[in-house]
Amino acid sequence: MSFRLNEANGGIYMSNKIKVAIAGGTGYTGGELFRILLNHPNVEIVAATTTSSAGVPVAQVHRDLIGETDLCFSTELNDPDVIFLCLGHGISRQFVDTHDIKTECRIIDLGNDFRLDGDYAGRHFVYGLCESAREAVRSAHDVANPGCFATAIQLATLPLAAAGLINDEIHVTAITGSTGAGKKPGETTHFSYRSDNISIYKLFTHQHLAEIKQNLVRVQRQAQSSVAPQEHRDMLRSSTTEPVVNFVPLRGDFARGIFASVYTRAVEGMSQEEYQKLFEEYYAASPFVFHSKEGISMKEVVNTNKGLVHVELHDGYVHIASCIDNLVKGAAGQAVQNMNLMFGLPEDTGLHLKPSAF
Repeated sequence: MSFRLNEANGGIYMSNKIKVAIAGGTGYTGGELFRILLNHPNVEIVAATTTSSAGVPVAQVHRDLIGETDLCFSTELNDPDVIFLCLGHGISRQFVDTHDIKTECRIIDLGNDFRLDGDYAGRHFVYGLCESAREAVRSAHDVANPGCFATAIQLATLPLAAAGLINDEIHVTAITGSTGAGKKPGETTHFSYRSDNISIYKLFTHQHLAEIKQNLVRVQRQAQSSVAPQEHRDMLRSSTTEPVVNFVPLRGDFARGIFASVYTRAVEGMSQEEYQKLFEEYYAASPFVFHSKEGISMKEVVNTNKGLVHVELHDGYVHIASCIDNLVKGAAGQAVQNMNLMFGLPEDTGLHLKPSAF
């Protein structure tokens, strides 16, 4: 693949398509990645690797892709420009160790192997939450894609962290669809358990908490070294202390989507309108995340790369509702968003997707 300077946006774009390999693409996230990339105008999928389904057509595993692709799963990478790792948590490092990946080939990992410690095998993985690290992703060689719950919760808290306005514990209750548990059936994923049912799991111990706290601290430190908006300057409470996040995750009786209810103590003297303006300004440059002054619902984002947030002030607490699609903005769509930035493309290329709402 060759590159040329794109003077319109100061970045780079491809005179040929980006050659993409998808490793471990038999699950729900892999299927979503195929759906997006097959319709991406700047991408050619050159390989789909798996150890369990080599030789099997991709459309036989992901049956909604019948007529969309003749690609078959294999064990060869076929010299890609970028590899998406859709492997089980803890397997990505093993994949890097056991495959001959050229130095110039980029990696976007959708697992949790590199989110907390991004240095591995001579590579540095940037934490790829675009809304907090857009320029870092743009210049990154390798990216660790954030988790789905981590994305939804951080979209609700990033503007507060960036303005230094987290000065108390954060309380989160968030519910996710059954696809968040992966494709392999389990006791709490089969229909008889999940249908007409809600349950708590991993109370206060969910694995995404570590990356949420780590990135919020990073954003708070950046806030200390930058100038806050004039109207918030006198309220700046920047801190490098790791915030306390009390997280109650729920299993929902639906297939896909995450809805998070997040609240923390408000800054004295700050109005609801000021909080809303803070969120609107923070996400003004984002093509996908929007603040709504009206209440939000999950169906407004399902099947899209959007994130919606809604802010209210009640009795000394600021409450933020946040919703995303766990497979798109929480996984595959965000990974493609990262790829677009890494290769100098417009951030929203190939990601204009229709929501399932009504």
